[in-house]
Amino acid sequence: MIQTDPSAPVAPAPPAPTSPAGELAEAVVDHGALAANVRTLRAAAGTRLMAVVKADAFGHGAVPVARTCLTAGASWLGVTRVGEALELRRAGITAPVLAWLFEPARAEEAAAAHVDLSVSSPGDLAAVARTTGRARLHLKLDTGLHRSGCPGEDWARLVSAAAVLESAGRVQVVGLWSHLSHGGQPDAVATHRQLLMFRVGIDVARAAGLRPEIVHLANTAAVQTNSRHTAYDLVRVGAGIYGIGDGLRPALTVRTRVVQVRHVAAGRGVGYDHVDRTTRDTHLALVPLGYADGVPRAATGRASVWVGGRRARLIGRVCMDQVVVDVGPEPVPIGTEVLVLGAGDRGEPTARDWASWAGTNEHEIYTGIGARVVRRHVGGTPGIQVPRVGTEER
Repeated sequence: MIQTDPSAPVAPAPPAPTSPAGELAEAVVDHGALAANVRTLRAAAGTRLMAVVKADAFGHGAVPVARTCLTAGASWLGVTRVGEALELRRAGITAPVLAWLFEPARAEEAAAAHVDLSVSSPGDLAAVARTTGRARLHLKLDTGLHRSGCPGEDWARLVSAAAVLESAGRVQVVGLWSHLSHGGQPDAVATHRQLLMFRVGIDVARAAGLRPEIVHLANTAAVQTNSRHTAYDLVRVGAGIYGIGDGLRPALTVRTRVVQVRHVAAGRGVGYDHVDRTTRDTHLALVPLGYADGVPRAATGRASVWVGGRRARLIGRVCMDQVVVDVGPEPVPIGTEVLVLGAGDRGEPTARDWASWAGTNEHEIYTGIGARVVRRHVGGTPGIQVPRVGTEER
């Protein structure tokens, strides 16, 4: 373990950054940025917006983020799992919520809580029909992503069966939807094929007698490329809300503080297997975050953080609970703030930087931030959120 070298000149510690008592790191969520992103994306789409708050709102905190998004103009919420939707309902959020990964065992709970369910097969539909409530459904057509959704050859059977159940008062078909494989490429051949298949699928559903309230296809990437022909009645926006994309404001800052500093001579190995060595006499600062907290191990040898008013590179392997930072010939005080990730305004690395270093995307960086990093919400999270299920603005 790296320990403080008592012979190294270390300045007095400054006041520690504001954070929950006893915690070593925090993720500060800027609700002003979230609200601004929602307004920007809704204006670009020119239609209603579903705020996607799955995976705990990309690690930002599902309930507070959902409230802010609704106040900023979102009229729907989207999640993957029924349990995520029920968390929102338990928090008193009454706006329409779509859970799109079908879970037969939870269909009854979903119907009772007025959570909309996505249905992709006659088998799913039969499971929903057995619930005691009148389930709200979105029928999903696979138009070419080949991940989920009803295959084209089964679509007519699905919509016909749904129409029969709706006429009998067993279900309510609220929406028809699909998902783009090349949302950011409006001129891609795949996009044109999906649009054509989706239009045909809508016609087939209407011919079966269905008159859904909403039809939705576009994701964040489609909105950002001004693909208004994919917007329909609603756009599903996830990544953009959190600042992923050009012209949007990252809403999350991860910060911690230096907990140890030591002087190390040139040529000394650092960390497991000595994959890195000091190239000069320098000071090494110990930062109490590691891959258990969301610092990607794959970024070893490439990453840097903002400490002492400058970028300083990580040296040695990223460990489970800590990383070592080469801060140079002049030491930094113990307690110095370390910005691990942020909007980049002060020179700190962004989620895009970390994604590049780790060979992944920004989504994985945000969702990988561990539970030990306490979330702190700033910028206001109004508790009033409307509309209620079934009364959303038309």
